[in-house]
Amino acid sequence: MPERLPGLLSLTAYDVVGEPGVHVGMPSTTLTLVLPYDDPLDVGWAGGPRTVAWSTVAGLHTVPAAIHHGARQAGVQLELSALGARLLLGVPAADLRQQIVTLGDLDAALAILPERLAATPVRDRPALVRDALRRAAARREDAAAARAEVGRSLALLTRGVPVAAVAEDVGFSRRRLQDLVRAEVGVTPKEFARLARFERSRRLVRPGTPLAEVAARCGYADQAHLAREWRALAGLPPSRWLEQEFPNVQAARAGLAAG
Repeated sequence: MPERLPGLLSLTAYDVVGEPGVHVGMPSTTLTLVLPYDDPLDVGWAGGPRTVAWSTVAGLHTVPAAIHHGARQAGVQLELSALGARLLLGVPAADLRQQIVTLGDLDAALAILPERLAATPVRDRPALVRDALRRAAARREDAAAARAEVGRSLALLTRGVPVAAVAEDVGFSRRRLQDLVRAEVGVTPKEFARLARFERSRRLVRPGTPLAEVAARCGYADQAHLAREWRALAGLPPSRWLEQEFPNVQAARAGLAAG
C-alpha cells in the first residue's frame, strides 16, 4: 500500500467510455486536482467561461462546474483537504475559493507533471503523481500550517456537528471561529457545514434509495428542502442527477414500466 500523504484524501485513476456530453462537477468540502491523459480537460463554472488545460485545480465552490467531455475520459483525479492545499500546492484553500487554475499557476516544479505523465506508462502514472506531490510536500515541511483548532473545526463541521457546538469544542467565540475558518478555506463555518451536508447527501443519492430517506439521514427538513439545496448547489434536483449519472438504471425502469 502506498505511503499516505497528509492532505491527500483520495487519488483515483479513471478511464471510462460513454457518450460525449457535460458532466456536473459538484460542490464539496475538498479541492479537486485533475490530470487528464489523452485530451485536456474542458471545464468552467456552469454558464461561465471555460478553461482547457492539462491540469486543473478547483477550489471550494458553491456553484456547479461544467465538465465538457468526449466519448472517452481518462486521467487521475485527486481530492485534497485544506491541509493538502497548503502542504501539496503551497497555498491556503481560501486563495482558490471559486477558482479553477492550473498547476503552473501554483508551483513551477509541479507544472511539468502533465508532460511527465504523457511519457509514463499508464500503470505507473498514479505512482508518478504521488511521488511528485511527496517532493512538493518535502519542500514545505517547515511551512506554517493552519492552527490545529481550525483543522479540528473543519473535521467536526464535515461530520455535521452544529457550528455553535464546534465553537464551544475548540474554545472559540462564533465570530472568532468564523474569521479563522474563512481565512483558511474561503467560506464561513455555516457555508462549510452546508457543503458538507450536501456532500453527504450526494454519497447517499443512488438508484433505489428514497430521497425522503436521504433527506432525513442528512438533516434536511424534508425532501423538498433537499431538492432546493441541490438546485442551489448542483444546478439540478437529485432526481435529474440520477437520470444523468445512472441512465441505464433509468432506462431499465422505464422498460419495466412500459412492459
